Amino acid sequence: MRISLALLVAASLIALAASPVDAARKKREVEREYYAPTIVAQPPVAQANGSIFQASMGYTPLTSGARATSVGDIITIVLVERTQASKSSSADTSRDGSLGLTPPSTGILSKLFSASDVAMGGNNQFSGKGGATQSNALSGEITVTIAQVFPNGTMMVRGEKALTLNRGDEFIQVSGLVRQADIGPDNRIASTRVADARIIYKGKGEIANASRQGWLQRFFSAISPF
Repeated sequence: MRISLALLVAASLIALAASPVDAARKKREVEREYYAPTIVAQPPVAQANGSIFQASMGYTPLTSGARATSVGDIITIVLVERTQASKSSSADTSRDGSLGLTPPSTGILSKLFSASDVAMGGNNQFSGKGGATQSNALSGEITVTIAQVFPNGTMMVRGEKALTLNRGDEFIQVSGLVRQADIGPDNRIASTRVADARIIYKGKGEIANASRQGWLQRFFSAISPF
C-alpha cells in the first residue's frame, strides 16, 4: 500500500513538472510558425502581349528605388525603445482643538468642580508619502519581412532573431504595422514608427532558469494569501 501511494505521488509530481514544459514547447512552436519568414511563391510566367511595358513583370516606380514595398521584402527595424515613468503623491494634515471652562469660584458649585475637571483638548495629525519610478531601454536592430500589404499601402511586418549563446538562447520578436513613407532609402525604420508594435525580448537556458522560481514554488506563491 505504501509503495502504491509513493508511486502515485511520484507520478503526480512528474505530471505537474512535465505540464509546464509541454505548454512552453507548444507555445514556442506557435511563435515559431507566426514569426517565420514570409516566402513568396514563384509567380506564373506572364504571356507577352507585344507591349514594351509589362506590369506583371515586377513593376517598381523609379521614385521608390529599391525600397521594400511587396510581400516578402526585407526591412530592418532599428530598436530605439526608451520609456520612463514616475509618480509621487504626498499628504499632510493636522488638526488641533481645545476646550476650557472656568468653574465658578463662589457658591455651592465651587466646591464640586475644580479647574482640572473641566479642561480638555485634543489633536490629530497625519502625514503620508509615496512614489514610484520605472524606466526601460532597448536598443539594437532586427531584420523582418513584409507579411501583408493592405490596400492603403500600410504593411504588416514581423520577424524573429534567435541567438544561441554558450549559456542559453536569446530571442527577439517584432511585429507591427509600418507605412511606406516611414521607410528610409536603405530599408530601415525606427521602432518608434511601428504602429501596434509587439516587441518581445526573452531568453532561456541556465541564466534564465536561475532567475525564475521553480514550478512548485510558483504554485504555492499563486495560492498563498500572504
